[in-house]
Amino acid sequence: MIDEEICPAEPWQVRETRLDTALLAPTESVFALANGYLGLRGNLDEGEPHEISGTYLSSYYEERPLPYPEGGYGYPEQGETVVNVTDGKIIRLTVDDEQFHVGRGVLHSHQRVLDLRTGLLRREVDWESPAGRRVRIRSERLVSFTQRAVAAIVYEVEAVDRQVRITLQSGLAANEEQVKVSDDPRVAAALEDPLEAVEQDTEQHGAVLLHRTRRSGLLMAAGMDHIVEAPAAYQEETDVREDWARTTVVTVLPPGGRLRLIKFVAYGWSTSRSTEALRDQVAAALNTARYVGWDGLAAEQRGYLDDFWDGADVEVDGDPALQQAVRFGLFHVLQAGARTERQAIPAKGLTGPGYDGHAFWDTEGHVLPLLAYTAPRAAADALRWRHTILPQARQRAGMLGLSGAAFPWRTIGGSECSAYWPAGTAALHLNAVVALAVDRYRRITGDTALEPECGLEILVETARLWVSHGHHDTAGRWHVDGVTGPDEYSAVADDNVFTNLMAARNLRAAADACARHPELAARLGVATDEPENWRACAKTVHIPYDESLGVHPQSEGFTRYAAWPFPDERADGPLMLRAPYFQLYRRQVCKQADLVLAMHWCPDAFTPEQKARNVDYYERITVRDSSLSACTQAVMCAEVGHLELAHDYAWEAAMVDLRDLHGNTRDGLHIASLAGAWSALVEGFGGLRECETGPAEIELAPRLPSGITRMRFNLRYRGRRLWVEADHQSTRVGLRDRDGGRLPILLYGDQVEVGMDEPVTRPVVRLDPLLPVPQQPPGYAPRRRGERP
Repeated sequence: MIDEEICPAEPWQVRETRLDTALLAPTESVFALANGYLGLRGNLDEGEPHEISGTYLSSYYEERPLPYPEGGYGYPEQGETVVNVTDGKIIRLTVDDEQFHVGRGVLHSHQRVLDLRTGLLRREVDWESPAGRRVRIRSERLVSFTQRAVAAIVYEVEAVDRQVRITLQSGLAANEEQVKVSDDPRVAAALEDPLEAVEQDTEQHGAVLLHRTRRSGLLMAAGMDHIVEAPAAYQEETDVREDWARTTVVTVLPPGGRLRLIKFVAYGWSTSRSTEALRDQVAAALNTARYVGWDGLAAEQRGYLDDFWDGADVEVDGDPALQQAVRFGLFHVLQAGARTERQAIPAKGLTGPGYDGHAFWDTEGHVLPLLAYTAPRAAADALRWRHTILPQARQRAGMLGLSGAAFPWRTIGGSECSAYWPAGTAALHLNAVVALAVDRYRRITGDTALEPECGLEILVETARLWVSHGHHDTAGRWHVDGVTGPDEYSAVADDNVFTNLMAARNLRAAADACARHPELAARLGVATDEPENWRACAKTVHIPYDESLGVHPQSEGFTRYAAWPFPDERADGPLMLRAPYFQLYRRQVCKQADLVLAMHWCPDAFTPEQKARNVDYYERITVRDSSLSACTQAVMCAEVGHLELAHDYAWEAAMVDLRDLHGNTRDGLHIASLAGAWSALVEGFGGLRECETGPAEIELAPRLPSGITRMRFNLRYRGRRLWVEADHQSTRVGLRDRDGGRLPILLYGDQVEVGMDEPVTRPVVRLDPLLPVPQQPPGYAPRRRGERP
């Protein structure tokens, strides 16, 4: 548990006030730095102690076989696992004859600070060796947003009260010994010395190492360079071997003297370029970083983040912990996606090895809407990555006997890596979620270029998938059978409401896009009657409804299943580790919000009364064994008037990693849940929705819980910067762009226009809930604000 004593609630930073080695694993994830291309876990500078030493490159992976006790046609044969590449973070310190280690000598103080405005990780240590030699250590670390291949570290040692001899050993280390990160022996085998040495080179102030993965054959290079600043003469030398390189600096410091080492690290990888080209790329990145210098890199980093926060910040008054957490989440979502540049955004970003480094539908469903509003270039690049794997998706659809494209449930390089088909292959809704992300990107950003570049083809191929999978019955209703919706405790069901509504939305979006680009649609082979058929399927989609209960069953027949026998108290761990799927699949129990998510993303398909009754019904059977549930429950509880309950869910979504609520932050951060915390605030308490019809483009209806006295958030919308500020009495909305024109919006249902010098103010329209606050299963109420798990 990471509590406020160790990590106090501060608005613009995450500060660890003292070192607790029992919390090394989760804090390694919390203090991770990344830019979407390169990620460094928050390991201590000297490399030890550590739980999971991690340096990751976007989409750099090793392959492994997926054997089955009982095989079947269409089962994936290869898995993919993210590789811990060459570690360039290591700087070891020796004071006289004693190597610095936080577990030896006397650690007088130890503090780390992740600064969300500058993008720097700072560390300050006051340490006394067993021999009584006392030094102060200060370090700063960054992974550059502006130079995507580059990381940099400043490491400074000060002699406190007597002369000391200082030795710094700055290293590159490949094939580091790894702790067990998975119970799957195939993963362990894939990660055991995954890198094969190719070439080594000594530079003037550093070295470059080239390696290749043994099975996937991906080539990578890592290099380091140094600048030394010392008050007296020093010695510097570099040694290189196949799997390591080391630059050593030795000097003597007088009392008060300081040795400062600036380390630049650069990475690159490729599937096709030569070793010479990759080596030169890394060398060029190092030379550029050295030319710009540490101060220049830090200034570039601050400028990049200033621009980001200008269009993304959320201010929360009254709940300091939630304020810190939502900014922490925004920062890490940016780190996950900023410079992926046509590579996947994994569920853990580049903060840890969880889920083998795979990307899921979490990205398009929860992360890309946030990026579209705050960092649209990153959202566009993530969609371009989906387009690059269309060939594999078409092949996968053909293997399944379907038309169009079936995107993989979990992947790194584009191939399906899910060995359990009921929760993977059958979860076809991910294709509609990808299509939704394409459509939302166009509407949020106003960018009309991405759709003809790659979006239309995605929409067409996913639409073809749905038509080939669905069917009409004799009454003319269109059905989608044999699928698994977002709730993985209810597998292979018929007419899952979320899936059906999202498929219909996919079909309409594809038809509309073809109408906008008829010539391109023709070049893609879209027959003249295809869009009409898509619209017909969408119009006649069957949405189950239980008249006797007045609620929508999650899937056809769900509400007639037997109730789950909840005990009086909650047991530890998720249900799937305590009960067989055979039991879960035939009972009314939800791993995560499913039908509730349908109301969130397809709001026009439900009346206000239906939303209220559905929220009430599903709150009583949802156990939130997925970190993606709380944010959706927050949004919909807020919409139906349960603001205090929504506040609790928002807190849970935001704190999933800062307080390690699921006990697995050690494996990496929950990037989609962190994005969902933004959604809980902006879409939940801010009431933000996109309008699909009418002159108004977006809708706002801010309503705050009692524990939040004021909220303000910034958005980038169609090239304009929009701000919204609300308290318990009034809401103000305006633009900050003089050439942005006027923006029509719906504010509490009324159409208004806002401009640069013409903000609109309206009194808050309060909403009385139709039903009492619902109860959750015993022990499954949301984590109360400040409550210890």
